[in-house]
Formats: sequence, structure tokens, C-alpha cells
Amino acid sequence: MKLSMIDLFSGIGGIRIAFEENGVKCVCSSEIDKYACQTYYDNFKDIPLGDISKIDKTDLPEFDILAGGFPCQPFSLGGLRKGFEDARGTLFFEIARLLDECKPKAFLLENVEGLVSHDKGRTLSTIETILNNLNYNFKWKVMNAKDYGIPQNRSRWYCVGFRNDINVLFEDDVKVDAIQINLPFENSVSFVNPNKINIFQFPHKTKLSFTIADIIEKNVDDCYRISDVAMNNISKYKTSFIESHKSEMPLIAYEVRASRCSFRNDGISPCLTAKMGTGGNNVPIIVSQGRKLTEQECLRLMGFPNWYKIAKNSSHSYKQLGNSVVVPIVSKLAKEIKRVLSQA
Repeated sequence: MKLSMIDLFSGIGGIRIAFEENGVKCVCSSEIDKYACQTYYDNFKDIPLGDISKIDKTDLPEFDILAGGFPCQPFSLGGLRKGFEDARGTLFFEIARLLDECKPKAFLLENVEGLVSHDKGRTLSTIETILNNLNYNFKWKVMNAKDYGIPQNRSRWYCVGFRNDINVLFEDDVKVDAIQINLPFENSVSFVNPNKINIFQFPHKTKLSFTIADIIEKNVDDCYRISDVAMNNISKYKTSFIESHKSEMPLIAYEVRASRCSFRNDGISPCLTAKMGTGGNNVPIIVSQGRKLTEQECLRLMGFPNWYKIAKNSSHSYKQLGNSVVVPIVSKLAKEIKRVLSQA
């Protein structure tokens, strides 16, 4: 079965890469940031459509899967957490509109972990109610990149759904008593062969096969060096950290301020965020080299392929990287979505 997808809030195309490496063709994308659009074009030779609120069903080709990491700032712990009161938060309703108008077979949504607890769970409850009303069976799971093969402490919310008539279940949906199966999307019970049920499974945790030490470059342009002020701030706090955290892994500094500094030396990078594009010392720093991570190192920490291109030493590039997705996690989800749709 040849499947196709659309890439909403496409950013620099991490979700597209994940689906296309599993044989699912991207037939349309949408992104509003002009710098991200340029990076997208440089790598895919496609120009994304603009504002999603101006995209109509008639603007889109036929597709099977809707995918998108809708803007996370309204739900992020690092933002103001205004949720749907923030104009960006309402962009989820544009996803709901396109699900209603186009009725794709499946969807994949991605957001920050803070979505789960925002407004005491009411924001997530609203999203779930809308998806239920659109006749999709879905499940979500929070997954951290460091638990799925990528050495970055990055927890994200992933939601996968299938149109009810596709008859795809999730592990939690299935309760087997002899051969009695509960079907939540029909509110009924059927007696079927359990071996023939089409069940979606979220990926299982895996051990890291590499660490941040394996992706650090040795010869890096001087433009990535940090200031003397930043280095002095790091020096004030690193000794006490090293004394209590013995390790042979590289020491990584982040959130560097005169009043405080955070460190890791467990082989895992701190979370790469969009704040990296705001200047200062928001890009993680390799202390031994006195420099920030390069864009290529960040790409590896997001699981992007080696062929991917992005502008060098650009604040816009760092912002794009922080806003992107961990490609290998999405690839595992895309592979499973394709499998169950091919069997449906």
C-alpha cells in the first residue's frame, strides 16, 4: 500500500524525513516562519504553504496521514502557559478543522510534555474531547529521547490516532478474556481471533548506542567560542559539580548565568530549545573546548541524517533546531502507523 502524508507546522522537516524514510510520501507541507521555509527548501526543494488558517481542503492533495508538531509555546513550562487563551494555542483547532474536512486515515501530533499538565489537565481534556468527537481512536504517550536511542534529555508528547472505521486498536484498548475483545470505538464487544486484531504499539525503550562524546567535533571554527564572561561564570560553579559527579564524559554547561549554572556529564545533552536562537548562552557549552554546540552537533542530537543542511552559526538555525522533532522517535511511530494501515 502506497501511503501519503501532509506535514503541518513543518519547521525544518524532521517529521517529513521520518515518514519518507519509511516509504510514506509527503505531498504537502505548511510552515509560516520564512527562515524555516528556506531551510526546508534547501533540503527538499519544496516551498511549504503558509498560514494554516488560510489553507482549505481544496488546497490539499489527497493524503492518508496528517502529521504536525503544532506550536508548543502556549503549553511549555518555559512559556507563559496561557494555553488556548494564547492565539498560538488555537492553532490546534486548525488541525481539528482539517481532520474534520479531509478525514485522513490517521494522524500524528507532537508537543511539549507540559501540555499534559497545563491548566490542571483541562487543556489536554479539551484536545481529547475534540478528537473523540471527530471519530478518531487515539492514544498519547510522553517519551524522552534519551530512552529511545538519542542522548538528549528531551521529553515530548506524541499522539497517534486512527479513523474509527479503520478499526485499529491500541494495546490499552484490548482486554482479552478468552476471545472476547472490547472495541471502544463501537462501544460494543466482539468475539474475534486475538491474533488477527490490528493493534498499534508505541515503541519500547532502548539503550543508548552512542553518547554526546561520540558526536563532538574536534576542529571547530572560532565563531562558536563563548565569551570570557561566560567562561568565568562556568568556572565559578563547575568545581563543586565535578566533585559530586565523577565521570569521564564531557562536561556540558547550560543555563549559564552570573547567579547560577547547570551542568551534565552523563553523556546526555540537556534539552535543545528554541531559546538557543535568542543569543546569550542558551546553546549548551562544551566546557573543555570553551564553545557552544555547532548546528551539526545539534542535528545529530535530534537524530537528523548526515545529508541534512542548515545555515552555519545562525540564531535562526538554532531556533529551528530547538523547535524540531527527534527524528528517530517519529520514525518508529511512522513505521508502526504504516504497518497497521497496511494491514487494515
